[in-house]
Amino acid sequence: MTTDYNPFSPQTMNDPASNYQWLHAHAPVHYKADHEPPFYTLSKYADVEEALRDTDTYSSHWGQGPNFTPPMGMLSNAPQHTYYRRLVQPAFTPGAIADLAPRIERLAGDLLDKVSGGPVFDVHDDYAFPLPVIIISELLGVPEEDIQLFKDWSDASVEAMGAEDPTPWAAKLKELAAYQMAQIEERRGSDNPPDDLITMLVKVRRDGEPLPDEQILSVVNQLLVGGNETTTSLITNCVWRLLEQRELWEGVVADPTLIDTAIEESLRFDPPVLGLYRTTTREVTLHGVNIPENAKVMLHYAAANRDADVFPDPDAFSLDRPATRHMAFGLGIHFCLGAELARLEARLALKVLMERLPNLTLENTGERIKPFFLWGRRKLPVKAA
Repeated sequence: MTTDYNPFSPQTMNDPASNYQWLHAHAPVHYKADHEPPFYTLSKYADVEEALRDTDTYSSHWGQGPNFTPPMGMLSNAPQHTYYRRLVQPAFTPGAIADLAPRIERLAGDLLDKVSGGPVFDVHDDYAFPLPVIIISELLGVPEEDIQLFKDWSDASVEAMGAEDPTPWAAKLKELAAYQMAQIEERRGSDNPPDDLITMLVKVRRDGEPLPDEQILSVVNQLLVGGNETTTSLITNCVWRLLEQRELWEGVVADPTLIDTAIEESLRFDPPVLGLYRTTTREVTLHGVNIPENAKVMLHYAAANRDADVFPDPDAFSLDRPATRHMAFGLGIHFCLGAELARLEARLALKVLMERLPNLTLENTGERIKPFFLWGRRKLPVKAA
């Protein structure tokens, strides 16, 4: 067993994909012994797919991050996962999502109006970040003036989730919990609460009892993080890769029917979540490696998306690629609840951007976001020629 691969090294953080073919060939089951807790990484498409479907063996009971955490909300096993997912599912049906399209498209135009005064702006800060966070904030019922706070708290949540020591983010997470509890208590004390997801969760009764505060907080936090962090990276990453190969950008501008193709290739090539974790409930032997019971295992979606056994020429960003199921949204019972909302937001964000600024050019490739298991640009400066 080799330990040459280090997901935390500067090289890997800067370019995670540089390791994927090596992992496939030399360490399809990789062990990171010097992390606390140690963890295994599965990188082959077939192995990741099997693990995502085999929830009895690869369990979410101890969280989907690298640390052992109590089961909460939708990041738990069935039946708890199923119960909480069903509660919020009505807000993410195809019809409910389609109803959001006019608001999303109008918001995209409003955001571009704000940057039209200067030739250079940041796709991440000025466009890809505010669009999804405003939409999820509206669904939750959070005032728009608080979205920057929500973004800061969301960033702290994902950084804490992936850290060996999450204590540096404890204060921000406490602020987030206090803010959310204030929102919950406000709705409990109102005779006419707003029609939003927080109100819905507050009104739920299970066996005649209200949901525990910690479970409401968990579901709200999962919607907050899932509803903005990943979609922000999807939009930013897609713009980055299209502008990086100028002929691709121009091709999609000329033929907007390729927008959906570009989004799916972006999700395959640059999935916003590189991978999430499970905990084994029994010993597993895979590729000659024994993974013990109660071990953390990273299911590496991004590496699976570059598996040459499934995707020919996997390291090329191509708009001619035949449709094949990628792993960007996971599989099975934990398939991303907001996948279609993310696709709609990205589709309309690209549509409006290309219509308004068809001659957009890339200034530089910006900066990487921090958490090692996420992938996107924290900055992406562009020029509106």
